[in-house]
Order: sequence, then C-alpha cells, then structure tokens
Amino acid sequence: MERRLRMPPRIKVLEALSAIADGRVRREGDHYVIVSSDGSRSYTVYVDEGKGLVYSNDNGTVYRGYVGYPIMAVLMMLGLLSFNKELSEGLRGVPWRELNEKYKNYSMVMDVIRRRVGEDKWPLYEKFIDEVLGELRKLNLRLMDKH
Repeated sequence: MERRLRMPPRIKVLEALSAIADGRVRREGDHYVIVSSDGSRSYTVYVDEGKGLVYSNDNGTVYRGYVGYPIMAVLMMLGLLSFNKELSEGLRGVPWRELNEKYKNYSMVMDVIRRRVGEDKWPLYEKFIDEVLGELRKLNLRLMDKH
C-alpha cells in the first residue's frame, strides 16, 4: 500500500548534495545505488517520475516515513529537484554517519557543517535547503511497494 512521504529534516538536503559530490550515487539498470558516507552501507532507490512514486531502503524513508537523502540525491540527478554544484562541492567528504552517531542530534551536526562551510557561505545553503524543500513539497511523493 502506498503512503505519502513526509518532509525530511533540513539536514538531509545537505546529505544529498554531499553524496553527489562524493560520487556515491550511481545508476544500475532500473534503479540507483547510493553508498553511505563511510562506505559501510548502500541504499537502493527506485523512482517512477510519472506516478510520483519512490522507494528507498534507507532508515529515514523506511522507519521514519520521510523522503530520505538517497531519494533526494537521485531526484537532483534526474533534474526533478534543484542542484547546486558549488554548494555540493563544499560538502565533499563530510563524514555524515560519524557525525550523526557522535552527536545524535541533527541541529548539532548542522552547527558542525555550518562551521565547516563557513559563516559567510551558510546563508546560501539555508536558501538552497528552503528551495529544495519547497520543490519536494510540490512533488507530493508516495512510497511505492518494496522492490
């Protein structure tokens, strides 16, 4: 049964940008594979653009019911969500899994990322996150049955 996916935490937009910068998103036939920042996991993403259906086996999508970063990364690569190469490059090499496990708090991880990219550039990231979340809201994505 299909269910509508909720909006993700803001930080997930940045994780998607980072996955693209790191070259961790690749197409394999009818689906995409996204490798986690530490290389220990990989996620499978399917997108049916015409029906607004998506699937990913990442924790955010499966257990929390929001659009996970692997889905957003694929949608950016497909041109269905905005992508900014410069902002993406600024997030190359971020150890997301390590940071998330260390702080167990997205706002604390966001502070680390803000310091990493620099206070002067941070407003560009905030604006980009708002833009992507607005686009995502309009897509009204639903979770397709597991593949």
